[in-house]
Amino acid sequence: MDLISSLSIATSGLNAIESELSVTSQNVSNSGTAGYVSETATISSDVPGGLRNGVRIGATQLSINQALQSALYGQNAQVASYSTMSNSLAAVSAVQGSTSSDSGSTNTLSDDLGNVQNALTELTANPLDSASQSTVISNAQSLTTAIHTLATTYASQRQTAQDNVASTVSSVNSDLTQIGVLSKQIMNLKAIGSDTADLENQRLGIMSDLSSQLSVTFSTTANGDMIVRTADGTELPTRPDQIGGNDSSETLPSSTWPLSTSYATVTSGMYYAAGNAGSTIPGIMLAGTDVTAHLTGGTLGANITLRDDTYPQMQAQLDSFSYTLINRFSNAGLSLFTNGTDATGTTVPQSSNPTQETPNGIVGLSSAIGVSRIYADTPSLLTTTTNGTTGATTTGDTTIITNVLSQAFGTDSNDVSQSAGLAAPSSGLGPDGSQSTGYNGNQGLLALATTLTSAQGATISTASDNLTSATSVQTTLQTSVSNVSGVNVDDEMSKVVALQNAYTANAKVVSAVQNMFTALLDAIN
Repeated sequence: MDLISSLSIATSGLNAIESELSVTSQNVSNSGTAGYVSETATISSDVPGGLRNGVRIGATQLSINQALQSALYGQNAQVASYSTMSNSLAAVSAVQGSTSSDSGSTNTLSDDLGNVQNALTELTANPLDSASQSTVISNAQSLTTAIHTLATTYASQRQTAQDNVASTVSSVNSDLTQIGVLSKQIMNLKAIGSDTADLENQRLGIMSDLSSQLSVTFSTTANGDMIVRTADGTELPTRPDQIGGNDSSETLPSSTWPLSTSYATVTSGMYYAAGNAGSTIPGIMLAGTDVTAHLTGGTLGANITLRDDTYPQMQAQLDSFSYTLINRFSNAGLSLFTNGTDATGTTVPQSSNPTQETPNGIVGLSSAIGVSRIYADTPSLLTTTTNGTTGATTTGDTTIITNVLSQAFGTDSNDVSQSAGLAAPSSGLGPDGSQSTGYNGNQGLLALATTLTSAQGATISTASDNLTSATSVQTTLQTSVSNVSGVNVDDEMSKVVALQNAYTANAKVVSAVQNMFTALLDAIN
């Protein structure tokens, strides 16, 4: 081996060591960066035609197991989804009262209804007592206030979910198009043989963020492009050229492309249903197609579920209960609860239609229900009856109150039957008729109130339990991914020591060759 070859080999070694040190430094500096994947320098022997030529620096590789990475992205979406749902439903839990086995039931809908029942029972013993009469009205008003509070909470959280859908779509667009921009750079660099590891790492970091907003999977093509799909396989373009368009048609990255939707003020009479002409909540569009149903998981999927399923069902349950409360009291002869139209001076009869807004139907009734102004203004009318023939009035009469206690609060089949029109509506509810209470309507009023609270409490509890389980799995996956892709600073520093030794050895070779050249030139001279 001649001196020039020796010098070339040693110099290639020094260049390779510099490359490895650069990659190691990059790893150490990003050891605390979320989603960062450890990089590995690629060094191989350079032996063209069997001749020793030192080493060759290859493309930097990412230490990634795509199956593990994809599993973690999927779990990120689950955790974000359950967290979003749990946080939203906490607002409902805060106004529902407690059904704890330790403290007993307190401030629940059934407790407020029970207070009305107790006040009516007390009134039968003291029908002329004005304080007892006023207590009935006061407790009835407390009940309707509790109903209003629940209805307002559902409406508020549903509106928040709708607002979050619109804002998250913008964030999803930003992530998708940033991926598209990076992919374009990666493809251009790969085409000329340049290193793309750092750009690929940035792209994976954005994918990690995207996976918390939406359930997504990804694949990479031979030329370095990344294809992003939803959990059901629907492709989400990151650049216009991926769907046959021209990249110059959009300024990327963008918060308004490729998905689009709009903000809306949501009322109890509004709903979303893809392809339904009556749908009044805007869908999420992709190239003119409604893809809302394909966008599941993550914060976006959770907010869609809260807006279109969770809160509409809770609203339907409460509307059904409110209608049943009015209906059964009226059937017993005491129209104590009304749809609120009497407060305007013009009483409009309450319809039982399950899909129309109140008073033409029961949709939104829980926000309108109130105590009859007649009884609120004159509580003594609770125990006053009028003879239909003579017109004579009788005060202190408990006949109607007794009927209410035995019938409106009754549990016999005659008091709760569908045939008698007294069962709580349980299906075909909501403005589009798609909602159901999820439980039997042939129950007594107190049982209905308890079942409603229990059903909604179960929804809240399930979200919390799912979050705990999903977080545990996420932690396990994060550990597995970290073992494969994470940066071990101790290992990296060990590499630095080894590289320093290798650098010193190669430098000595270079120095020795230089000395030999000097000696040779001196001899020639």
